[in-house]
Amino acid sequence: MTAMAASVAVDTGKISADSHVNEPRELWSENLPASMRTQAMRGIQAGDDGNWSLILEGQHVAKAGEDEAHRLLMLDPRHRYEIMRHEGVAGECIFPTIGLYVWMLDDQAGGEASCRVYNEFISDGLGRDPRFKCAGLVPAWSVEGALAEVQFIAGSGLGAMMLPTVSRPGPGWNHPQWEPLWSAIEETGLPVVMHQGTGHSMQYHRGPGAAVASLLATQSEGPRAAALLATSGVLANHPKLHVVFVEYNAAWLGWVMQTIDFYTTSFLRYDVSHGGKPWINPVLPEPPSFYIRRQVHATFQDDPVALHNIPFTGAESILWGNDYPHEEGTYPHSRDIVKRLTVDLNLDPDIAAQVFCTNAAELFGFDQKLLSQPIPAQ
Repeated sequence: MTAMAASVAVDTGKISADSHVNEPRELWSENLPASMRTQAMRGIQAGDDGNWSLILEGQHVAKAGEDEAHRLLMLDPRHRYEIMRHEGVAGECIFPTIGLYVWMLDDQAGGEASCRVYNEFISDGLGRDPRFKCAGLVPAWSVEGALAEVQFIAGSGLGAMMLPTVSRPGPGWNHPQWEPLWSAIEETGLPVVMHQGTGHSMQYHRGPGAAVASLLATQSEGPRAAALLATSGVLANHPKLHVVFVEYNAAWLGWVMQTIDFYTTSFLRYDVSHGGKPWINPVLPEPPSFYIRRQVHATFQDDPVALHNIPFTGAESILWGNDYPHEEGTYPHSRDIVKRLTVDLNLDPDIAAQVFCTNAAELFGFDQKLLSQPIPAQ
């Protein structure tokens, strides 16, 4: 691809691998059985020191009105098309907003039912439009419940499986009980998405500086989960399984690759011939970085360090997203930011096309012929 062709593709044909929908506040209260109504999610609210918490049925939530009407514009493809034209985006990977907190529910039955409510809602709405690849929520309270929802998601035309970064309430993602889940997801060919802040409280610190420090601690969960999947053998055992870490930025990929390889090599030198347990278990055919480079991906909004690291991490690991409509996203300045990240950094045109277009197209299964066509006018 020539520099000019790549520049045009990136300017007008980007795929946002991180976009969101705003769910109706009554989605769960109107669709859950009456016996589960106390589990109905109605919104999220900012707490002290930058923490976010879930609002359930019966708790105070802002009244519907003009603000609610604006929120729900995100459900209208015509509105999203208008924003996409402005941003130079040809397709979006869409994730929930309130639904990101579903794994914080305590009741298994309510949690599993809440996942199904969202999955039916999004598959019957934006999920019908090929410009959007929407993710379904996989409940993590039991293997059986997770497997049932994996089959529903795969059959509904959705584009990804969402799991919490921190497994809750079950054991860690390296536990053998999850093996059937990895096999089932791998068989569907859909990627796993783990979004920032899922499955755990984001309030790590309190007091001065806590908001930003807690956000950094939250983002550390992505590297921790990626390392665990690589070193435990989950990725080695499931070579067609791909995991996308969303809103964790991407510069950490190089650090994780180097660090886990260093410690793996170092710990393998310990002499256990006189008894004692080996430090490395299992011993994998390849260094852990091999599996991250092959199967782990991360989205970023404005992360020049991640782009500088591409000679080490490879370009396939990195996907751009504008995080629309969230305030910390790049909208409405995505064109200018992407220009700075490509032209000003002299990014190789073919690599730019991968990072801003084709990586997401291939992972999430977009119709690339469709994406090359102009977005329909109003």
